Amino acid sequence: MTSHKTAQTMKPATAAKKLGVYLQATPADFQEGAVSRTELNALQTDPPAWLVELRRTGPHPRPVVAAKLGISIAGLARGGVTEALTTEQIDALKDEMPEWLQKERATQAEVRKETARIKERNAERAAHSGDQRA
Repeated sequence: MTSHKTAQTMKPATAAKKLGVYLQATPADFQEGAVSRTELNALQTDPPAWLVELRRTGPHPRPVVAAKLGISIAGLARGGVTEALTTEQIDALKDEMPEWLQKERATQAEVRKETARIKERNAERAAHSGDQRA
């Protein structure tokens, strides 16, 4: 019995997430068909014009919006941002710097600082326990 290798495919939503783009802004043929792993790799290595433009101007999915604003996805929700935003809208928010965005950026900075502190503490503990075993 011989086995035929079938191409691994994914739903368009999964492919869009991996590409970092907003699914509803992609072309209809992308939204309607399954995307193979080979096609995804080709899109990542040699993106077509629509993908380059979408990544540049948006609209962007929430994880990308949050990253561009320097806050968490939960921070977006707390700030009332529930829709995809374009690069222009993100830049306008940065320029305007509303109070909620300032607060979320400060919160995110604290989270990053605490994460770094914990990582450093764990590294010290690991080094310490290695010293005791030797």
